Amino acid sequence: MDFDAVADELYALRPEEFTAARSSAVAAARTAGDRELAERIGALRKPSLAAWASNLLVRSRPGDVEPLLRLGEGLRHAHRALDRTQLRELNRQQHALIRALSAQVRQLAAEAGHPIGEGVQREVETTLHAVLADPEAAQAWASGRLTKPLSAAVGFPAVAESVVTESAGTQRRPSAATAPSRPDRKADEQRRRRLAQARRDAEAADRELRALKDEAAAAGRAAQEATQQVDRLQRRVGELTEELARAREEHQQARFAERSARERARTADRRVREADRNAATAAAQLERLTSSDGR
Repeated sequence: MDFDAVADELYALRPEEFTAARSSAVAAARTAGDRELAERIGALRKPSLAAWASNLLVRSRPGDVEPLLRLGEGLRHAHRALDRTQLRELNRQQHALIRALSAQVRQLAAEAGHPIGEGVQREVETTLHAVLADPEAAQAWASGRLTKPLSAAVGFPAVAESVVTESAGTQRRPSAATAPSRPDRKADEQRRRRLAQARRDAEAADRELRALKDEAAAAGRAAQEATQQVDRLQRRVGELTEELARAREEHQQARFAERSARERARTADRRVREADRNAATAAAQLERLTSSDGR
């Protein structure tokens, strides 16, 4: 009995199934004589609805995990380099990706029988923002074992401020006391490399997002076609069911008619035999009378 396998199984369940399944796993570990494992399993916490929905996204859409993680790395690199142009572009991609993933979470939760409201969806989006800002949060999210929504303890305050200020046309210049010193060529080259990598990561995330949207659209069309096919087959099943009912009724009537005909045939055959015996008796009597008259 493996702890990771048990944990993965528990956090893949619906919230209302978690507690009973955990108790069962604890009992199984104790029966196997592994008290340490039983204690570790018993310490696993039931996920909140927002945490369950976040785990559901990771487990149901594993292809969406890597693009978000890469975008988070790119944002953190760009934040350290303080490239406002790149930060604005990555910020735009961040909002687009989080909106798409948030919509997927809502759809997956509804399909799993737990529609989520606006409050829970905001907690899911906060978790996704935390994944972008904090590597530890990203690792926890990617494990698919969250017990509560994450918060962006490490955010991008300087990024948000610089982007908003510049977009409003009031770029803030650093004062002479706080202005950074001119970097040397080596540091500048390192910064350019980081920015280039961040751009590549962001572009790759954008491509994957478009591909996922295309895949989702194709899956939607396939689901619609499958639904139409199910409807057609359901109607055909109804038609065949009616035909079968009529055939059974006709078969029952035919069997009744057959039994009636056989009974009439048996009655007629019996009457024929009786008539034949009567005729034979009458013929014998006639022959005796004829013989008596001749004498």
